[in-house]
Amino acid sequence: MKNIYLLLVLFLSFIASPITAQKKVSEISLVYDVVVTNDSPQPKLADAFDGASASVYIKGPMSRSEMVSALASFTTIHDARNSTSVLLQEVSGQKLLIRMSPENWKEKNKRYEGITFTDTKETKVIAGYKCKKAIASMKDGTTFTVYYTDEIIPDNPEYNYQFRNLKGLPLEYERSMKNLKMKYTVSKIDINPVPVSKFDIPQSGYREMTYEESRKLGIGN
Repeated sequence: MKNIYLLLVLFLSFIASPITAQKKVSEISLVYDVVVTNDSPQPKLADAFDGASASVYIKGPMSRSEMVSALASFTTIHDARNSTSVLLQEVSGQKLLIRMSPENWKEKNKRYEGITFTDTKETKVIAGYKCKKAIASMKDGTTFTVYYTDEIIPDNPEYNYQFRNLKGLPLEYERSMKNLKMKYTVSKIDINPVPVSKFDIPQSGYREMTYEESRKLGIGN
């Protein structure tokens, strides 16, 4: 009888304990707040990005990543089925559409080839999710910090080349861009269906060019 009582106590204790289940999702929307975290030698450029927001939309193999600031917007629409992408840039009223082949996509992201993530013991809660702290190390010796949760795992790991080998969803991380160091912190997570229209490619209003042409003008990366 005593053994049965102990088993019952253990069972009730087990079912009453919170269990964190890993959830794989095929559709998700994320919004990140962006803050410039260092003193840039180009203060006007830093001001242009400070207070910006970044959004990520994933629907099956399709993904859309965008960053919008007071002075510019940058959008990438990526199809993981064939690794093709379209970049949309709007700066000072100039709107560009840049088509990228799989080779272009790989070249654009070559700095992230071989990136590794090393977990630390530090954790914190972001947007209600427990996150692990990891140190990312790149081939050029650059490192940065990322906090990620393994409670949500996108089915499409190719939505962000930088984090395709991460064992979870990044909710806070650092990124360097045009001599700026920026910190991204998620402010909203939505796992409702994403409209197909998010991945429509504009048919007009943009000056279209190839990735090679954009590189010659210094705007492809």
